[in-house]
Amino acid sequence: MKKLLSLILFLSFSVNALTGLEIMQKVDARDDGNSIVSTLQMILIDKHKKKRIRQMRTFSKDINENTEHKSIFFLSPSDVKNTAFLTFDYSDDDKDDDQWMYLPALKKTKRIPASDKDGAFMGSDFSYADMTDKNLDDYHFKLLKESAIKRKDGKNPVWVIQSLPRNKAVIDETGYTKSILYIRKDNHMLVRAKFYLKKASRVKYMDVRKIKKIDDIWIATQTTMTTKSGKKTLHKTILNNRDIKINIAIDDEMFSVRRIEKGL
Repeated sequence: MKKLLSLILFLSFSVNALTGLEIMQKVDARDDGNSIVSTLQMILIDKHKKKRIRQMRTFSKDINENTEHKSIFFLSPSDVKNTAFLTFDYSDDDKDDDQWMYLPALKKTKRIPASDKDGAFMGSDFSYADMTDKNLDDYHFKLLKESAIKRKDGKNPVWVIQSLPRNKAVIDETGYTKSILYIRKDNHMLVRAKFYLKKASRVKYMDVRKIKKIDDIWIATQTTMTTKSGKKTLHKTILNNRDIKINIAIDDEMFSVRRIEKGL
């Protein structure tokens, strides 16, 4: 009788279990608001634990169901003040994301080519590719296991998913040969990840340390990205997100090369 019950439970789990792709589709479909404005603090920590702090103002808006526009304006310190970044994030399979960086010292806007998107974003552990959403069709997803992440408020059940790029072009653009993703079951947020870099022995660890529910939408308020070689930490970036406003009106003109050159 016990064997029969175990078999029934196993078959029931197998029928109802989600695939890795189905879980990632839930992540992709998660409500993250139609627009967001926030103040972002970026803390850069080198291997000697020396810190540099940057302040930014960020804007994002869904233009339509397939396109999201994002702009980031650097407020301080003086060596990066008025630098600005613009992204047109497309979910269309046949369209590459567009990115531009305005450099005030040169009074010039640089378009970021696909070949440079695996580079560090403003000296951080985040790449230009990390600044856009991933196209699910570019990856093979496999559910590895179910687990839990311990936090101060208890354990958060998660799915652990392996993500493999479908081709070399995706690897070259993102810089990642493989990713292990941790997805919270209750809100479908990506809350932890391990990224294997093209450069041998280097790995990046992403961890969403704090989240907050604002207007019924879960938002990451503190995220870290750490680059390691073996057990040695090479660099770390901490992002603190505050003054968050969701679903407010933002003029489309905020997301133009002309505007990032003009500044706030």
